[in-house]
Amino acid sequence: MYEFIVDLFWGNWNVLGMMAPYLLLGFFISGVFAVAIPPKFIERHLGGSGIWPVIKAALFGVPLPLCSCSVIPVSVSIRKHGASRAATTSFLLSTPQTGVDSIAVTYALMGPFLAFFRPVAALITGIAGGAVVRVFGRDNNNDIADRSASYRCDGERCSHEHTNNIVVRVLRYGFVTIPQDIGAVLLIGIVIAGMITIIIPEDAFAGYLGGGAFSVLLMMAMGVPLHVCATASVPIAIGAMHMGASPGAAVAFLIAGPATNAVSFATMWKVLGSRIALLYLATVAVSAFVSGMIIDIFFSHREWLQIDDYGQNVDQWYFHVAAVVLIIIIAGSYVMKRLHKVK
Repeated sequence: MYEFIVDLFWGNWNVLGMMAPYLLLGFFISGVFAVAIPPKFIERHLGGSGIWPVIKAALFGVPLPLCSCSVIPVSVSIRKHGASRAATTSFLLSTPQTGVDSIAVTYALMGPFLAFFRPVAALITGIAGGAVVRVFGRDNNNDIADRSASYRCDGERCSHEHTNNIVVRVLRYGFVTIPQDIGAVLLIGIVIAGMITIIIPEDAFAGYLGGGAFSVLLMMAMGVPLHVCATASVPIAIGAMHMGASPGAAVAFLIAGPATNAVSFATMWKVLGSRIALLYLATVAVSAFVSGMIIDIFFSHREWLQIDDYGQNVDQWYFHVAAVVLIIIIAGSYVMKRLHKVK
């Protein structure tokens, strides 16, 4: 039992150390984006008809560090300020799949190719979903957003009560708001992945997850109901690969998991209507399946994709320092949130 606990600790610590430097960099860049690209700027560019607002919505959404729940109030806001249903859907599709923090973590654990593939897939998904809504969503009766509904949006991106000091705003959003949003889920994902690699033999489910259409569909189906952010989905995907899942199946999970959950789907059903919500879900499913199959057919070699192993040691001192700093930041952000609620 003691050896199991020690192995589990060091396995989790290794992956945390590999992620931490890139995640801290992603947090900082996220803060810069949050201050440099305010919601009003996005709202101003997503109005009007045609395909161009759909493309811009997808482009805006790819780098933003918003998960599938925190993207909801921003999407409702841009919808209320004139964005079309097609542009809103495009934004909802591209934003939660990726962000600068998740791109950095994907690069750290899965190599440069998938770090490039994820935002490209998110961009294509967003544009395709918006185009589909433009063609098939026009007759939806619930075309007008519910302006009476109340949607809570906390943090630097949505708050109008903030200091004018740009540095403080960047640091607060990057190292307080973002860790509050994803910190707990991220650590849970790391622990789950660590337990998988310790408890379950390598390639134990290779016969079920080893590749092909069924494997991709299975991992996609597992990702749809889960509430997991783009960053936290990475260690879980690698844990699935340890069990025998193909890279394509892991990619299907990386797309379907962050892009969908029960809360966001229910909100879309209310705000954009049932037809748009179903088109959204269908777009995510098709994108996850096609992307997974592309990876499995053309890029199935793990060595080429540079998938890191949880068993490797993190020898560089800065990995350990970054892991400690990351834990302190996540813990501090939750303490600040707690103190704010008490006040």
